[in-house]
Amino acid sequence: MRLRSLTLACSLTALTLGPVAHAAPHSGHRDATTAASAADKKPRPDDTIIAVVNSIPLTTRDVENRGKLFALSTGLPVSGELMDRLRPQIIRQLIDERLRTQEILSRHINTPPEQIAAAIAGIERRNGMPQNALRDRLAQDGVSLTTLIDQIRVQIGWVQVLRQELGARGRVSAKEIAQREDALKRQDGRTEYNLSEIFVKVEAPRHSEDELSFTNTIIQELRKGAPFPIVAAQFSQSQTALDGGSMGWVQEDELDPAVISMVKQMPVGAGAISNPIKVPGGFVIITVNGKRVIGHQPGHVITIRQAFLPFDAPLNPEHVTPQQQQTLQKAVKIAQTVNSCEAVAAINQQNGEKRPSDPGELQLERMNPQMRSLLEGLPLNKVSRPLVSTDGIDLIMVCSKKEKNFADRSPSEIADQLMNERVEQTARQLDSDLHRKAMIDMRIKLKGV
Repeated sequence: MRLRSLTLACSLTALTLGPVAHAAPHSGHRDATTAASAADKKPRPDDTIIAVVNSIPLTTRDVENRGKLFALSTGLPVSGELMDRLRPQIIRQLIDERLRTQEILSRHINTPPEQIAAAIAGIERRNGMPQNALRDRLAQDGVSLTTLIDQIRVQIGWVQVLRQELGARGRVSAKEIAQREDALKRQDGRTEYNLSEIFVKVEAPRHSEDELSFTNTIIQELRKGAPFPIVAAQFSQSQTALDGGSMGWVQEDELDPAVISMVKQMPVGAGAISNPIKVPGGFVIITVNGKRVIGHQPGHVITIRQAFLPFDAPLNPEHVTPQQQQTLQKAVKIAQTVNSCEAVAAINQQNGEKRPSDPGELQLERMNPQMRSLLEGLPLNKVSRPLVSTDGIDLIMVCSKKEKNFADRSPSEIADQLMNERVEQTARQLDSDLHRKAMIDMRIKLKGV
């Protein structure tokens, strides 16, 4: 059985298309007196020390680079005003990462450079970028590659720490799976929801204004179009951040009453973002991905193969290049002559496999209306019409279709849910222990640190 999979590198895929923090007050923290808040707003040199975490400095440059990475990964512009609102939470996140990094090092856990390079190469590969193109893109937007590397390194290393902490509890037994299956059968007919969350921790409930302001800022950016999984990976303080905020399928009695009250009012699968929800320990932002009755959720699953034929330059309909004309002619010929999924996969590989030939099983009911309409009416082993975009042409073939009850949970899905519950509990306890033992010298005023 595995821990919840690492998703930072996957969620940061959006970098080419344009993670978990808290800090607790305790006796070990030494809050230095600072200048007035008006002085804090003045520009500081890049090497100004904001905090010292167990003798490791945190500088203005670190905070500004993380803010730029957030802007780049969400595809949204970050104004000076927005950075002012994000900065306290970014500082908390970086403090948390410093503590996690020190714990990783103290356990002699080493993240090989090859593993980090593979994560970055994966981002490039999924977006059809040549090698080292991501480095150039970050540099173009004024973001140090080290900022991304450090975030990936902490995420990978922290998973190893949690594996060590879990020890023998890192395996789910067949008996435990069977017990959960029996419990689900007793719940047959009840409603459950597929939710994603962003959790913002409040350390001092009497002084929660900053955290509420930050929560509202994140909600505003999500409603402007910031991708929920990426924002969750960067800012949520729940262990679900490692999975883009996904909570999976949960029942009403597993949720806080304030959360379920909000969920019942929200549309399903529409990307709606909740208002801040006050829960014990902080605020939660929720989006509802799905709703079903336990034991009853019919749907349709398909498998496809796709071939992507890239253009040599972005398509301008008024000035089509010879290569683009040739690519369209090639796509039309393929659509008329190819009649097997293996052949489509081979064509995709011949053209550099800029997009995966096999994206895995897909649920028709969760696709956008245009794509669903296309695939529902496409016979098996017949290539779709050429789908032209600015960067190339897609050709899709449906290989199989079948009905499925999506309310059924496989033993592996149940085991994953049980493991994720243990990981969440372990992570929160370990984070709390690290903060309790830490010596954090703040050089600026920041509530809750």
